[in-house]
Amino acid sequence: MNKNRPVNLELSTIKLPLPAIVSILHRASGVFIFAGVAVLLWMLDSSLSSEEGFAAVQDALASPVCKFIIWAVLAGLAYHLAAGVRHLIMDCGVGESLEGGRLGAKLALVSAVILMVLAGVWVW
Repeated sequence: MNKNRPVNLELSTIKLPLPAIVSILHRASGVFIFAGVAVLLWMLDSSLSSEEGFAAVQDALASPVCKFIIWAVLAGLAYHLAAGVRHLIMDCGVGESLEGGRLGAKLALVSAVILMVLAGVWVW
């Protein structure tokens, strides 16, 4: 083995292709959704515990910060859905080529952005 190979340890110079970025973000959105579901379950539990809890959650949902949190969880879910459908289609053998992977990544990003905008319109 050649020990004189150049080693690039400068992470800022590494250029990942778009399908790799979409795949990494898919995993990150899954972790984000996992944390977001905990917040949503806490809100559900509070709203179902009593009338006062329901009123408190209803008041909290009127604040811009809470609306942003709800939108962020929905945006993560939208991205995870779009990227997951991309992976399922690739599992069926469609888009496994280099160009197909790039096109699938672009389509997943565009559809995720559209779903995120729609979620924002719905929340606000």
